[in-house]
Amino acid sequence: MSEEYGYREAGVDIDLEAEGVRALISQLSYRRQGAFPMLGTVGHFAGLIEFGDMALALAVDGVGTKMLVADALQDWTTVGIDCIAMNVNDLFVMNLEPVAFVDYIATDGISLDKMRQIGIGLNEGARQANMNIVGGETATLKGLVTGLDLAGTCLGAQQKDRVVTGEGIVPGDLIVGVPSTGVHSNGYTLARKVALENGGFDLVLPSGRTVGEALLTPTRIYREALDAAAACEIHGMCHITGGGLLNFTRLSDHGFDITDPLPVPEILAWIGDQGGLSENEMYRTFNMGMGYAFVLNEDELPALRRAVPDAAVVGTVMEGSGAFLRGGRIR
Repeated sequence: MSEEYGYREAGVDIDLEAEGVRALISQLSYRRQGAFPMLGTVGHFAGLIEFGDMALALAVDGVGTKMLVADALQDWTTVGIDCIAMNVNDLFVMNLEPVAFVDYIATDGISLDKMRQIGIGLNEGARQANMNIVGGETATLKGLVTGLDLAGTCLGAQQKDRVVTGEGIVPGDLIVGVPSTGVHSNGYTLARKVALENGGFDLVLPSGRTVGEALLTPTRIYREALDAAAACEIHGMCHITGGGLLNFTRLSDHGFDITDPLPVPEILAWIGDQGGLSENEMYRTFNMGMGYAFVLNEDELPALRRAVPDAAVVGTVMEGSGAFLRGGRIR
Protein backbone atom coordinates (compact mmCIF):
# COMPACT_ATOMS: atom_id res chain seq x y z
CA MET A 1 0.00 0.00 0.00
CA SER A 2 1.15 3.52 -0.68
CA GLU A 3 1.89 6.15 1.99
CA GLU A 4 -1.31 7.88 0.90
CA TYR A 5 -3.42 4.85 1.77
CA GLY A 6 -5.62 5.11 4.82
CA TYR A 7 -9.02 4.65 6.44
CA ARG A 8 -10.78 6.74 3.77
CA GLU A 9 -9.41 4.61 0.95
CA ALA A 10 -10.48 1.47 2.83
CA GLY A 11 -14.04 2.75 2.80
CA VAL A 12 -14.54 4.86 5.94
CA ASP A 13 -14.19 8.66 5.73
CA ILE A 14 -13.94 9.94 9.33
CA ASP A 15 -14.30 13.56 8.24
CA LEU A 16 -17.39 12.79 6.15
CA GLU A 17 -18.84 10.80 9.06
CA ALA A 18 -18.39 13.83 11.31
CA GLU A 19 -20.11 16.05 8.74
CA GLY A 20 -22.93 13.53 8.48
CA VAL A 21 -23.41 13.51 12.25
CA ARG A 22 -23.45 17.31 12.32
CA ALA A 23 -26.04 17.32 9.54
CA LEU A 24 -28.24 14.93 11.53
CA ILE A 25 -27.80 16.77 14.85
CA SER A 26 -28.66 20.10 13.18
CA GLN A 27 -32.19 18.79 12.71
CA LEU A 28 -32.65 17.61 16.31
CA SER A 29 -34.20 20.76 17.71
CA TYR A 30 -37.21 19.34 19.59
CA ARG A 31 -36.97 19.19 23.38
CA ARG A 32 -39.39 17.34 25.62
CA GLN A 33 -41.87 19.51 27.52
CA GLY A 34 -42.41 18.85 31.22
CA ALA A 35 -40.39 16.74 33.65
CA PHE A 36 -37.17 14.86 32.83
CA PRO A 37 -35.57 17.36 30.42
CA MET A 38 -32.33 16.76 28.56
CA LEU A 39 -29.14 17.85 30.35
CA GLY A 40 -26.39 19.43 28.26
CA THR A 41 -26.17 19.04 24.49
CA VAL A 42 -25.90 16.24 21.96
CA GLY A 43 -22.32 15.30 21.10
CA HIS A 44 -20.61 14.08 24.29
CA PHE A 45 -19.94 10.38 24.83
CA ALA A 46 -23.42 9.84 26.29
CA GLY A 47 -26.70 11.78 26.38
CA LEU A 48 -28.03 12.93 29.76
CA ILE A 49 -31.56 13.22 31.15
CA GLU A 50 -32.49 15.02 34.38
CA PHE A 51 -34.23 12.69 36.84
CA GLY A 52 -34.61 14.54 40.13
CA ASP A 53 -31.25 14.58 41.89
CA MET A 54 -30.00 11.98 39.44
CA ALA A 55 -28.77 12.16 35.89
CA LEU A 56 -29.74 9.26 33.67
CA ALA A 57 -27.67 8.57 30.58
CA LEU A 58 -28.04 6.63 27.36
CA ALA A 59 -25.27 5.34 25.12
CA VAL A 60 -25.53 3.25 21.96
CA ASP A 61 -22.86 1.42 19.96
CA GLY A 62 -22.08 -1.82 18.18
CA VAL A 63 -19.29 -4.22 17.29
CA GLY A 64 -18.93 -3.04 13.69
CA THR A 65 -16.96 -4.95 11.09
CA LYS A 66 -15.06 -6.81 13.79
CA MET A 67 -17.98 -9.21 13.36
CA LEU A 68 -16.43 -10.20 10.01
CA VAL A 69 -13.25 -11.31 11.81
CA ALA A 70 -15.40 -13.40 14.16
CA ASP A 71 -17.12 -14.88 11.09
CA ALA A 72 -13.76 -15.74 9.50
CA LEU A 73 -12.52 -17.45 12.68
CA GLN A 74 -15.95 -18.99 13.42
CA ASP A 75 -15.62 -17.66 16.98
CA TRP A 76 -18.33 -15.34 18.29
CA THR A 77 -17.73 -15.92 22.02
CA THR A 78 -16.09 -12.53 22.69
CA VAL A 79 -17.94 -10.04 20.44
CA GLY A 80 -20.59 -9.58 23.14
CA ILE A 81 -17.86 -8.21 25.41
CA ASP A 82 -16.97 -5.70 22.68
CA CYS A 83 -20.59 -4.64 22.31
CA ILE A 84 -20.98 -3.95 26.01
CA ALA A 85 -17.52 -2.39 26.35
CA MET A 86 -18.12 0.12 23.59
CA ASN A 87 -21.24 1.26 25.45
CA VAL A 88 -20.20 1.23 29.10
CA ASN A 89 -16.82 2.85 28.43
CA ASP A 90 -18.74 5.79 26.96
CA LEU A 91 -20.62 6.05 30.26
CA PHE A 92 -17.54 5.76 32.45
CA VAL A 93 -16.01 8.89 30.88
CA MET A 94 -18.80 10.93 32.50
CA ASN A 95 -18.55 9.00 35.80
CA LEU A 96 -21.82 7.24 35.07
CA GLU A 97 -22.67 3.83 36.52
CA PRO A 98 -24.01 1.41 33.88
CA VAL A 99 -27.11 -0.31 35.21
CA ALA A 100 -29.03 -1.84 32.30
CA PHE A 101 -28.42 -2.94 28.72
CA VAL A 102 -30.49 -4.08 25.76
CA ASP A 103 -28.97 -5.72 22.69
CA TYR A 104 -30.06 -5.56 19.06
CA ILE A 105 -29.20 -8.27 16.55
CA ALA A 106 -29.94 -7.84 12.84
CA THR A 107 -29.24 -10.93 10.74
CA ASP A 108 -30.00 -12.53 7.41
CA GLY A 109 -30.72 -15.85 9.15
CA ILE A 110 -30.65 -17.39 12.62
CA SER A 111 -27.80 -19.71 13.63
CA LEU A 112 -28.44 -21.26 17.03
CA ASP A 113 -24.74 -21.82 17.71
CA LYS A 114 -23.83 -18.27 16.75
CA MET A 115 -26.59 -16.88 19.00
CA ARG A 116 -25.39 -19.06 21.88
CA GLN A 117 -21.79 -17.88 21.46
CA ILE A 118 -22.85 -14.24 21.28
CA GLY A 119 -24.76 -14.76 24.52
CA ILE A 120 -21.57 -16.02 26.21
CA GLY A 121 -19.78 -12.75 25.44
CA LEU A 122 -22.73 -10.55 26.38
CA ASN A 123 -22.98 -12.30 29.74
CA GLU A 124 -19.24 -11.90 30.40
CA GLY A 125 -19.34 -8.23 29.41
CA ALA A 126 -22.26 -7.66 31.76
CA ARG A 127 -20.32 -9.36 34.57
CA GLN A 128 -17.25 -7.19 34.01
CA ALA A 129 -19.38 -4.04 33.90
CA ASN A 130 -21.62 -5.13 36.82
CA MET A 131 -24.74 -4.47 34.77
CA ASN A 132 -28.08 -6.12 34.03
CA ILE A 133 -29.06 -7.21 30.53
CA VAL A 134 -32.79 -6.56 30.69
CA GLY A 135 -33.88 -7.40 27.16
CA GLY A 136 -33.19 -7.00 23.49
CA GLU A 137 -34.43 -7.47 19.96
CA THR A 138 -33.52 -9.90 17.19
CA ALA A 139 -34.60 -9.14 13.64
CA THR A 140 -34.21 -11.40 10.61
CA LEU A 141 -33.74 -8.96 7.74
CA LYS A 142 -32.88 -11.09 4.73
CA GLY A 143 -32.26 -8.86 1.74
CA LEU A 144 -31.43 -5.85 3.91
CA VAL A 145 -28.41 -7.19 5.83
CA THR A 146 -25.78 -9.79 5.00
CA GLY A 147 -24.43 -11.74 7.95
CA LEU A 148 -25.07 -10.53 11.49
CA ASP A 149 -24.77 -7.10 13.11
CA LEU A 150 -24.63 -6.80 16.90
CA ALA A 151 -25.33 -3.52 18.69
CA GLY A 152 -26.80 -2.37 21.98
CA THR A 153 -27.99 0.48 24.15
CA CYS A 154 -26.93 1.12 27.73
CA LEU A 155 -28.60 3.01 30.58
CA GLY A 156 -26.41 4.71 33.18
CA ALA A 157 -27.08 6.74 36.31
CA GLN A 158 -25.26 9.12 38.65
CA GLN A 159 -25.88 11.93 41.10
CA LYS A 160 -26.05 15.10 39.01
CA ASP A 161 -23.26 16.80 40.96
CA ARG A 162 -20.89 13.87 40.32
CA VAL A 163 -21.18 13.80 36.52
CA VAL A 164 -17.87 14.60 34.82
CA THR A 165 -18.29 16.61 31.61
CA GLY A 166 -14.83 18.03 30.90
CA GLU A 167 -15.83 21.56 31.85
CA GLY A 168 -13.18 21.60 34.58
CA ILE A 169 -10.27 20.95 32.19
CA VAL A 170 -7.65 23.72 32.20
CA PRO A 171 -4.26 24.18 30.49
CA GLY A 172 -1.55 22.51 32.55
CA ASP A 173 -3.67 19.49 33.48
CA LEU A 174 -2.03 16.12 33.00
CA ILE A 175 -3.32 13.55 30.51
CA VAL A 176 -3.00 10.07 32.01
CA GLY A 177 -3.48 7.12 29.69
CA VAL A 178 -4.56 3.54 30.38
CA PRO A 179 -3.48 0.70 28.06
CA SER A 180 -5.81 -0.95 25.58
CA THR A 181 -5.94 -4.67 24.89
CA GLY A 182 -5.28 -4.10 21.19
CA VAL A 183 -7.43 -2.75 18.38
CA HIS A 184 -10.59 -2.90 20.55
CA SER A 185 -13.59 -2.49 18.20
CA ASN A 186 -12.74 0.42 15.89
CA GLY A 187 -10.93 0.81 12.58
CA TYR A 188 -11.65 -2.73 11.42
CA THR A 189 -12.49 -1.76 7.85
CA LEU A 190 -8.87 -0.68 7.50
CA ALA A 191 -7.40 -3.35 9.79
CA ARG A 192 -9.11 -6.17 7.90
CA LYS A 193 -8.03 -4.81 4.52
CA VAL A 194 -4.40 -4.65 5.62
CA ALA A 195 -4.61 -8.16 7.09
CA LEU A 196 -6.25 -9.73 4.04
CA GLU A 197 -3.69 -8.15 1.70
CA ASN A 198 -0.70 -9.22 3.83
CA GLY A 199 -1.05 -12.90 4.68
CA GLY A 200 -4.57 -13.11 6.06
CA PHE A 201 -5.90 -13.85 9.52
CA ASP A 202 -3.84 -17.07 9.86
CA LEU A 203 -0.50 -15.23 9.58
CA VAL A 204 1.54 -15.80 12.75
CA LEU A 205 2.94 -12.71 14.49
CA PRO A 206 6.32 -12.76 16.32
CA SER A 207 4.47 -13.25 19.62
CA GLY A 208 3.08 -16.56 18.32
CA ARG A 209 -0.50 -15.32 18.03
CA THR A 210 -2.17 -15.19 14.65
CA VAL A 211 -3.37 -11.90 13.20
CA GLY A 212 -6.94 -13.14 13.54
CA GLU A 213 -6.51 -13.98 17.23
CA ALA A 214 -4.99 -10.57 17.90
CA LEU A 215 -7.78 -8.79 16.03
CA LEU A 216 -10.44 -10.73 17.94
CA THR A 217 -9.06 -9.80 21.39
CA PRO A 218 -12.01 -8.21 23.23
CA THR A 219 -12.19 -4.54 24.19
CA ARG A 220 -11.10 -3.71 27.74
CA ILE A 221 -13.89 -2.59 30.07
CA TYR A 222 -12.57 0.31 32.18
CA ARG A 223 -14.80 -0.09 35.21
CA GLU A 224 -11.96 1.06 37.49
CA ALA A 225 -12.63 4.57 36.17
CA LEU A 226 -15.55 4.76 38.63
CA ASP A 227 -13.18 3.98 41.52
CA ALA A 228 -10.79 6.65 40.26
CA ALA A 229 -13.57 9.25 40.10
CA ALA A 230 -14.53 8.40 43.69
CA ALA A 231 -10.94 8.66 44.90
CA CYS A 232 -9.82 11.91 43.28
CA GLU A 233 -10.99 15.01 41.45
CA ILE A 234 -11.01 14.27 37.74
CA HIS A 235 -11.55 17.10 35.27
CA GLY A 236 -12.32 14.90 32.27
CA MET A 237 -12.08 11.39 30.86
CA CYS A 238 -11.83 10.09 27.32
CA HIS A 239 -12.65 6.77 25.66
CA ILE A 240 -10.30 6.39 22.68
CA THR A 241 -12.45 4.87 19.94
CA GLY A 242 -12.73 5.47 16.19
CA GLY A 243 -10.99 8.74 15.41
CA GLY A 244 -8.09 7.98 17.75
CA LEU A 245 -6.69 11.04 19.50
CA LEU A 246 -9.37 13.21 17.91
CA ASN A 247 -11.72 11.89 20.60
CA PHE A 248 -10.11 14.33 23.04
CA THR A 249 -11.66 17.24 21.16
CA ARG A 250 -15.07 16.04 22.41
CA LEU A 251 -14.08 17.02 25.97
CA SER A 252 -13.29 20.72 25.60
CA ASP A 253 -11.89 23.37 23.26
CA HIS A 254 -8.42 23.16 24.80
CA GLY A 255 -5.44 21.48 23.16
CA PHE A 256 -4.43 17.93 24.10
CA ASP A 257 -0.77 17.11 23.43
CA ILE A 258 0.30 13.46 23.77
CA THR A 259 4.03 13.86 24.35
CA ASP A 260 4.79 10.36 25.71
CA PRO A 261 2.40 7.88 24.08
CA LEU A 262 1.93 4.44 25.56
CA PRO A 263 3.63 1.44 23.89
CA VAL A 264 1.90 0.39 20.68
CA PRO A 265 0.48 -3.16 20.75
CA GLU A 266 2.05 -5.67 18.36
CA ILE A 267 -1.03 -5.96 16.15
CA LEU A 268 -1.32 -2.18 15.68
CA ALA A 269 2.38 -1.83 14.91
CA TRP A 270 2.00 -4.65 12.36
CA ILE A 271 -1.01 -2.95 10.71
CA GLY A 272 0.89 0.32 10.40
CA ASP A 273 4.01 -1.32 9.02
CA GLN A 274 2.31 -3.68 6.58
CA GLY A 275 -0.13 -1.02 5.45
CA GLY A 276 2.53 1.64 4.97
CA LEU A 277 0.33 3.95 7.02
CA SER A 278 1.54 7.32 8.27
CA GLU A 279 1.77 8.02 11.99
CA ASN A 280 -0.96 10.65 11.64
CA GLU A 281 -3.27 8.14 9.94
CA MET A 282 -2.69 5.54 12.64
CA TYR A 283 -3.30 7.96 15.52
CA ARG A 284 -6.48 9.35 13.92
CA THR A 285 -7.90 5.87 13.25
CA PHE A 286 -6.83 3.56 16.10
CA ASN A 287 -6.32 3.78 19.87
CA MET A 288 -2.60 2.97 19.39
CA GLY A 289 -2.34 1.33 22.79
CA MET A 290 -4.28 3.89 24.86
CA GLY A 291 -7.91 2.90 25.22
CA TYR A 292 -8.86 5.34 27.95
CA ALA A 293 -7.50 8.53 29.49
CA PHE A 294 -7.97 10.77 32.51
CA VAL A 295 -7.41 14.54 32.63
CA LEU A 296 -6.60 15.94 36.07
CA ASN A 297 -4.37 18.16 38.16
CA GLU A 298 -0.95 16.75 39.01
CA ASP A 299 -1.81 16.74 42.74
CA GLU A 300 -4.43 14.04 42.07
CA LEU A 301 -2.01 11.68 40.33
CA PRO A 302 -1.07 9.50 43.37
CA ALA A 303 -4.73 8.78 44.15
CA LEU A 304 -5.44 7.97 40.50
CA ARG A 305 -2.54 5.53 40.34
CA ARG A 306 -3.81 3.70 43.40
CA ALA A 307 -7.17 3.22 41.72
CA VAL A 308 -5.75 2.45 38.26
CA PRO A 309 -2.24 0.96 38.73
CA ASP A 310 -1.39 0.71 35.02
CA ALA A 311 -2.20 4.37 34.29
CA ALA A 312 0.72 6.52 33.07
CA VAL A 313 1.19 10.21 32.27
CA VAL A 314 1.17 10.64 28.49
CA GLY A 315 0.80 14.37 27.96
CA THR A 316 -0.62 17.72 29.00
CA VAL A 317 -3.46 20.08 28.23
CA MET A 318 -2.33 23.27 26.51
CA GLU A 319 -3.67 26.55 25.21
CA GLY A 320 -5.32 26.45 21.82
CA SER A 321 -7.47 23.63 20.53
CA GLY A 322 -7.13 20.25 18.86
CA ALA A 323 -5.35 16.95 19.39
CA PHE A 324 -1.57 16.71 19.05
CA LEU A 325 1.09 14.01 19.03
CA ARG A 326 4.48 15.28 20.24
CA GLY A 327 3.45 18.79 19.25
CA GLY A 328 2.21 17.87 15.78
CA ARG A 329 -1.48 18.36 15.10
CA ILE A 330 -3.54 15.24 14.31
CA ARG A 331 -5.58 16.00 11.20
